[in-house]
Amino acid sequence: MATDEKYRAAASAADRVRRAIEAGGERIWTVQDFQGLPFPAVTQTLSRLTRRGEIQRIGKGLYYKPRQTPFGTSRPNPRLLRSIAARDHSVFPAGLTAANLLGFSTQVPAREELATIQGSLPRAKVGRTALIHTRRPEAWRRLTDRDAALLDLIRRRAETSELSPRETVQRLLELLKEDGRFERLMEVANSEPPRVRAMLGALGEELGMGKATLESLRSSLNPLSRFDFGPLSVLKAARVWHAKGRRSG
Repeated sequence: MATDEKYRAAASAADRVRRAIEAGGERIWTVQDFQGLPFPAVTQTLSRLTRRGEIQRIGKGLYYKPRQTPFGTSRPNPRLLRSIAARDHSVFPAGLTAANLLGFSTQVPAREELATIQGSLPRAKVGRTALIHTRRPEAWRRLTDRDAALLDLIRRRAETSELSPRETVQRLLELLKEDGRFERLMEVANSEPPRVRAMLGALGEELGMGKATLESLRSSLNPLSRFDFGPLSVLKAARVWHAKGRRSG
């Protein structure tokens, strides 16, 4: 009797896993997506569906349900992979990926760029071609994806923007005004390189932030230092915040 009940429970679990995957469309599945079901039944069902070609095993404990396209079977979307990686790791958009996310570029990079506070990321969870920038400050844990993407763009002096320098500044200011974003970046500014603190100061001044708000940034900079602001050298307060020179834009 106990054996029969165990068999029925396993069969029921297998059916629930199969139906969930069929109804879920294109996505990535893990064993953790089926909590509450018997672990052996889940893993056996996933293995069986893989052998049948209904799903693909893309890494340890990771399975991809593809869809059919006019060009053949789809491949895992990097953003789907990133959402899985973000469950266990701090993962943020970086480089051209960040610029595209924030509207500074229409270019979709051939290799997704990501940043993490860790020393590495599992390739199975972010894609084998992803370009990974490691060891971002621990303070980045407090940032949203868009916060971190914006900070990454500032770190790169907005060199990844396709907009003109003045359009880039305008877009930056719009994003910094949203939902207390400038204040959140201020909270992690002390963990950033001096050039980033200087550019944040110049942006904050253009936003009309008070002297008291910006004093912590100003006092953290060596008064003799000069920084390459790149396209952001068109900021009105760039020279006051130690920019080397000014571009036309």
